[in-house]
Parts: sequence; structure tokens; C-alpha cells
Amino acid sequence: MSDMAQTEIVDKPGIVVTGASGRMGQKLVRMLLQSDEARLVGVLERPGHGWLGRDIGEAMGLAPVGIMVSDQAVPVIAQAQAVIDFTTPMATLAYAELTAQARAVHVIGTTGFDEEDLQQLTASARHAPIIRAGNMSLGVNLLVSLTRKVAAALGEDWDIEIVESHHRHKVDAPSGTALMLGEAAAEGRGATLGELRTPARDGITGARPTGSIGFAAIRGGDIVGEHDVIFASQGERLILRHIANDRALFARGAIRAALWGQDKGPGEYDMADVLGLN
Repeated sequence: MSDMAQTEIVDKPGIVVTGASGRMGQKLVRMLLQSDEARLVGVLERPGHGWLGRDIGEAMGLAPVGIMVSDQAVPVIAQAQAVIDFTTPMATLAYAELTAQARAVHVIGTTGFDEEDLQQLTASARHAPIIRAGNMSLGVNLLVSLTRKVAAALGEDWDIEIVESHHRHKVDAPSGTALMLGEAAAEGRGATLGELRTPARDGITGARPTGSIGFAAIRGGDIVGEHDVIFASQGERLILRHIANDRALFARGAIRAALWGQDKGPGEYDMADVLGLN
């Protein structure tokens, strides 16, 4: 390999993908293997997974790429400039500590965190950049911005309902994206989502509280992701909608975030920062 080729490889940030066997993990691996801006340097899976010790390319039905699937997070993350993480809250918290120690960018697409989890992520972000978003797509983040503006423009007599649809294997509800939209709507009304969120409806629930924000979750088939924000008043409705047909858009956004974070200091960021929407 020429000196120029070696320099080009070194200049490309090394990225580790966690949960490599999952839908998003495999999409990220494929895109990084083809990327001109970043390079795949490691892949992680949970202990006991059937892919451990196998070449990630072969495990995915591709040609060998020389990168073995590992559950040894410390040495794998130590070589990374960024970690892209779509796993579970428990796994993400463990990766966050190691990524902070490595001073690498941690891009988090995991959802389902509680308040205590978020506090732990804030602690890790004191040492390295964390870019966390319930959705990595440009379209969804524009939808979040629009939702905030529309909610601010309309009065409390406009009910707000967020309807989201995902594949049958998704384990959390409402989705992280739906909660992002709910938080934006609440901000538009000068409140927090905790103050305005109405509980899931089942049985005799009574009339809807004025000014509340409701959620409905649909699970079925292989739906990638659909989100509607419905503003309903007497005699009219306004619906903002985003439909995702391919997970590649989330993978592209996550890689973009990992590259954007390379010159950023410690702290908590989101996709609105990455896209320049803040």
C-alpha cells in the first residue's frame, strides 16, 4: 500500500458498530464498508451471540472483511474515534462509560431510556461528545421543528395526537421519535411533555383533558416507521406526516453525526445540532 493510501485510511475516522447483527447494525456495517469518509474498525455483540468470533462480512453473507465480531468492548472501543449504538438502554449505558474513557464520539439511536438512564448519559457526556436522537433522519428532525412551531401558533383548543407505526418486533412504545415530537409540541405550548401527556387510553377514559398531548402506537409487519402529528379542532384538522421506507436513511444520519462530532468538545448534542437546525 502506498504512503498516500495509508494516509487516507488514517484520516478516515474509525467507527465501531454495536449490535452488529441487528437491522440497523447490519445496515451501518454495509454503509461503512462502502464509505469514502469513514472506516469500520470494530463490531460488537452481546456475550453468547452466535456471531462472536466470526468475520462480520461472512456472518452477513458477504465476502470476508477482516473484522471479527467481538463481545470485548474495552479493546474494540479503544481503537475508535466514534461508536454508533442502536442497542438497548442497559447496553448503551455500559458503552457510554467506555466511549467516554476513549474520548470518542458516541452516537446513540437507542430509545427507551428513563430519567435515571439519562442522568448517567449526562455524566458520560462530561468527558466526550454524545449525540443522541430518537430519529436520525433529516425529514423527522424538520418535522420536529415544524411541530414545535405549529403548536406555538395554535391554541389549546387544538388537540394534539401523535400516531406512530413500526414493525412487529419493536419493543418500546411510544417510539423515541414520537416522544421527540411530543416534547416539541409541549415546548411550543410553553410546557413539558410530562405536564401535558395524557395516559394511554383503554376502557372508559372520560373526555380528553384540554391542552393535552396523546399518543397511539401501531405495531405490525415490517413497517419501518411512520409518524403523524395530528392537530384537531372544531371543523378542521392539520396533519404533519413523515414516512420512512428504508432504514438506510437512519444509518446515513448516524454516520453523518459521527463525522460531525469529530471536532466537538464534550457535551450532549442531537440531530438538530448536526443538521444546523438549532
